[in-house]
Amino acid sequence: MNLQDILFALSRAVGPSGAERGAADAAKELLRPYVRSVTRDVMGNLIGIRTAATRGAPCILLDAHLDEVGLIVTGHEEGFLTFTAIGVDPRILPDLEVLVLTDPPLRGVVSCPSQTCTKEPDDAFSMDQLVIDCGLSAEEAQARIPVGTRVVYGTQPFLMGQSTVCGKSLDDRACFAILIRVMELLQDEDLPVDVCVLGSVQEEYTGLGAAVGAYNMMPDEAIVVDVSFADTPDSQEDATKPLGSGPMIGVGPAMNRRMCQSLIDLAKEGEIPYTVEILPGYTGTNADDVQMARDGIPVVCVSLPLRYMHTPMETVDLADMERCAQLIAAYIRSRKEG
Repeated sequence: MNLQDILFALSRAVGPSGAERGAADAAKELLRPYVRSVTRDVMGNLIGIRTAATRGAPCILLDAHLDEVGLIVTGHEEGFLTFTAIGVDPRILPDLEVLVLTDPPLRGVVSCPSQTCTKEPDDAFSMDQLVIDCGLSAEEAQARIPVGTRVVYGTQPFLMGQSTVCGKSLDDRACFAILIRVMELLQDEDLPVDVCVLGSVQEEYTGLGAAVGAYNMMPDEAIVVDVSFADTPDSQEDATKPLGSGPMIGVGPAMNRRMCQSLIDLAKEGEIPYTVEILPGYTGTNADDVQMARDGIPVVCVSLPLRYMHTPMETVDLADMERCAQLIAAYIRSRKEG
C-alpha cells in the first residue's frame, strides 16, 4: 500500500481516546508485515518490535498516538443526546455529521434546541446548548444509546489537489502512517538498533498510554512523531510552518540536543526539506510523558505540519509525510556510528 492508502485506512478507523480498539486493529494489520512481532499491552497500546542484526543493541522507540478527539454521551433529552467533549471545540459542532459508536454504529448530526437558535451569528454555542440528533424517539434513544457511548466525526478522507489529504483523525494517524512507512523503508536492511514502534493510546486525554509504553519498553532514546500547526491565512508566521515544508524538528530545553542536531544534519545531507520548531516548554505531545519514564529517556519531536487541528477536516501533505519517514529512517541507519 502507498502512503495515501495507508492514511485513508487509518483515518476511516474509529478510535476515540480510551476506546482505540478499532484504530489499533487497523494499525496492527498495516504494521504487521514490517516487524517481528506486534502486540497490545494492558493499556491498549499497539507495540511492534523489529530487532537489530546483533544482540544487545540499543533500542529506539518511535511513538505516534492512535486515539482521536471525540464526544461522550452524557444523557438523553426527548430523543436527543447530550454530550461532553474530549479535545473538541464546540464552535465547530453545530450541523456536524457524527458517528455514534453503538453496535452497529448510528449516524447523527449535532443540533441545537430551537430556543437557542435565535443567537446572533457571531455568538458561539456552548457545549450544554448542543445535542446530537440520531432520528430516534425518546424510547429508542434510551434503549439503543447508553450513557457513556463514544462519538466521533462522521467524515471520510479525500484527496484535495495532487498531494493534500483532508479528513478526520489525521492527528495523529498520519504520523502512525509515517512510522509504517519508516519500517517499510528499512524492511530489507540489517538494523543497527532495535526499533519499537508504539501506537499509543489516550494522548488526547491523559498521556497515560505513552507513559506506560515507554516505561515497559525501556528504550535508550525516543522519537515522538506528532502533528503541529501548519500555516493558514490568519496564522502568525512564527507560530506555524507552511504545508509542504517538510518535517518540523523540535528544538527546546526538553529536546535532546544530540538527537536534534543529528536530525538537522541528516536532513541537510539527504537534501530533505525541513523546518525547526521552537518548543520552549512542555511540548503538548507524548514527548512530555516519554522523557520522564523510569530514570529518563532522551527524546526529540519530529512533527508533521497539519491544518485545522481537532476538526473533522484536518489537512496534511503526503510529501511532508514521505519526508518525515525518510528522515527518521536515515536517523535509524545513522546509529551504526554510535
